[in-house]
Amino acid sequence: MRLKDKVAIVTGGAHGMGEAEARLFAREGARVVVADILASAAETVAADIRAGGGQAIAAAVDVTSEAAWRTLIDQTLSTHGRLDILVNNAGISGSSVGDPDGLDGWDRIIAVNQTSVFLGTKLAAEQMAKTGGGSIVNISSIMGFVGGASGHPAYCASKGAVRIYTKAAAVRYGPRGVRVNSVHPGYMPPMLNATNAGERADKIALTPLRRLGEPLEVANGVLFLASDEASFITGAELVIDGGFIAQ
Repeated sequence: MRLKDKVAIVTGGAHGMGEAEARLFAREGARVVVADILASAAETVAADIRAGGGQAIAAAVDVTSEAAWRTLIDQTLSTHGRLDILVNNAGISGSSVGDPDGLDGWDRIIAVNQTSVFLGTKLAAEQMAKTGGGSIVNISSIMGFVGGASGHPAYCASKGAVRIYTKAAAVRYGPRGVRVNSVHPGYMPPMLNATNAGERADKIALTPLRRLGEPLEVANGVLFLASDEASFITGAELVIDGGFIAQ
């Protein structure tokens, strides 16, 4: 098992890519904390993991709150005694706010997608450093590289910030044994679940592999970066996009 006995927090773990990551981590031997603002959905995922023989607990968390982050890490430590892996997966798109071009929409997208990564990375890295190190994986996006028309400016800004912040954090925390990397998914569910058939076809046409991705394909990349197989990789960008940014 690639994560045997490691303790991992996955934010946004109740659905989509986060759920795929949490389930895969558990299959690979990790003790998983499924963290999400949707507490009931998180518990459903954790209970299903346990029913399948894995180890998981659910935790309610508002990733924009420093106090909530401290509570989440304290809960993890009180249950498992350590923290080895953090996946900063929680995020929202421009369609998740009423007016993504207004200040309130901008602030909300930045808080969920960008500030949460700062809070989680800082607090997790401080804890990991006390026990010999760990791995942090920050989920950015292909829109962290390009200002695509399909991504609202605030979304692109937030994901671009995650990309560069990850590099700065890797430099800061590397001497303390903490690796920090970013993953950049392309077009895939659940972000495209609400789009119509024409919009989905447009996204497929923009992707050289001519299909949408799957959450498990992202989870496999996150698993690699979280594992000891990536022990000399930090500050790196793993793009999982079917070739989108290669064009």
